[in-house]
Amino acid sequence: MDYLNNLVFGYYPYVAGTVFLFGSLVRFEMSQYTWKTNSSQIMDTSRRFRVGNILFHVGVLFLFFGHLVGLLMPEAWYPYLGITPAGKQVLAMVSGGLAGAAALVGGAVLIHRRIMNPRVRAQSSQMDLPILLILYVQLLLGLLTIPFSAQHADGAMMLTLADWAQYIVTFRPGAAEFVANVPWVYKIHLFLGLTVFLLFPFTRLVHIWSAPVWYLGRRYQIVRLRQS
Repeated sequence: MDYLNNLVFGYYPYVAGTVFLFGSLVRFEMSQYTWKTNSSQIMDTSRRFRVGNILFHVGVLFLFFGHLVGLLMPEAWYPYLGITPAGKQVLAMVSGGLAGAAALVGGAVLIHRRIMNPRVRAQSSQMDLPILLILYVQLLLGLLTIPFSAQHADGAMMLTLADWAQYIVTFRPGAAEFVANVPWVYKIHLFLGLTVFLLFPFTRLVHIWSAPVWYLGRRYQIVRLRQS
């Protein structure tokens, strides 16, 4: 069990991270025509889809950046921000629960549409539905961690997971030891999250790299000059 724990939570993160970075680079260099969202919105303009799409994307983005900040913020910074481990955990449980619930509802709409709409199904690639299902299971697992976190109101479990993440990103040995005794739901949640990074370059998720942040500040595009 120690060997398996070290393999999954000590080495697998680096395998997933390497594939995530170099796989994305290789795909961009060798297959740029597939570097897109491959949007199917034109095939379904229903109000239900629009609402579900917004709920899913907003919820997932909030959870991603919440996990990023929550796991990688050193505990030494907490006093400067006026928070405690316990307070941070409550904040994470409440905000993460709301965002997760929203993404779960939106994801159900998108999955139903992807399966039941013939036009959308015909336009989908081989990885579209699998990655959507994996993300949906990951959302369910994330929500399942909330009752377990509530049993550690002092924030100890959150600090343990943060230590694991910080040891991984700083290439320090012994990271797997932090999660050796955490409940199973956290382990599956971590493993599936790493698997999403592993599969990332082979899915439409690569378009995240091209998020058009610059678009917010671009000038108006002139399509046709007014005739005098």
